[in-house]
Amino acid sequence: MMSAGTPFRFLDQDLLLLPQKAIYWQQEKALIAADVHFGKVGHFRKAGIAIPRNMEQQDLSMLSDLIYEHKPEKVYFLGDLFHSDMNSDWDWFVLWRSQFPKLQIILIKGNHDIISDKHYTDLGIALHQKLSVGPFLMLHHPLADPEIKAEGYVLCGHIHPGINLVGRGRQSVTLPCFAFGKNQAILPSFGKFTGKVAILSRKADHIFGVLQDKVIAL
Repeated sequence: MMSAGTPFRFLDQDLLLLPQKAIYWQQEKALIAADVHFGKVGHFRKAGIAIPRNMEQQDLSMLSDLIYEHKPEKVYFLGDLFHSDMNSDWDWFVLWRSQFPKLQIILIKGNHDIISDKHYTDLGIALHQKLSVGPFLMLHHPLADPEIKAEGYVLCGHIHPGINLVGRGRQSVTLPCFAFGKNQAILPSFGKFTGKVAILSRKADHIFGVLQDKVIAL
């Protein structure tokens, strides 16, 4: 049984912040994930850099586990679903998609989503530059000025946010985090192979650090 996540009541919505670095939105029966970067393993292997192939399949397997656990009707990807140009990892993604034919998948396009839209639409994936759903505005990039309110409370990704914690012995650890500010929330990157997290440079009203099997309020 997977971890149930940390409940967070926000804007009259019930969000479950998951240690798999995704959100389950109960009212919408939806999973939300940012910066999956499928295809990054294939991208590096294509360039002759040896990366274990199973890293790619681990992310797909984790996403499948979340779908079986929470039974969403739809999944929102907040950009950077597929890392780069077409490579052999796309075949794994097509196979994964075939296992959930009734699942609605919505992609808010990110800067890495450069392959032809037709590849997505052929799989029944809806594409948007931005999308308003309930009280939220789904984007890929954070607001240029987070003090200026958008046409909804922004859910976004892109920067792979993290928070640095320092212990009494001056030992430190950087945790991926969910960062809820005044006008936007930045989600951690879902993909395992996405590089280092970026330390938050702006104050957030609610920060939740992601540990291996739980999410903690900080």
